[in-house]
Amino acid sequence: MLIIDSKDCENIDKALRKYKKKFEKSKTLLQLRARQAFIKPSIKRRGEVLKAVYKQNIAIGKIEI
Repeated sequence: MLIIDSKDCENIDKALRKYKKKFEKSKTLLQLRARQAFIKPSIKRRGEVLKAVYKQNIAIGKIEI
């Protein structure tokens, strides 16, 4: 649960902006999307390995962004 401390004289737009930032930082939406479908652990690992290989190739200089 997200709690936003707002002062009495604070504008509602500022409080809403604070809430949106806090919501984005908590990554709640990403977790909900990830839970919509089950992904096998082997497929998760394969994705992580492919990401690591891609990042390593960028660091070496084989791939240019």
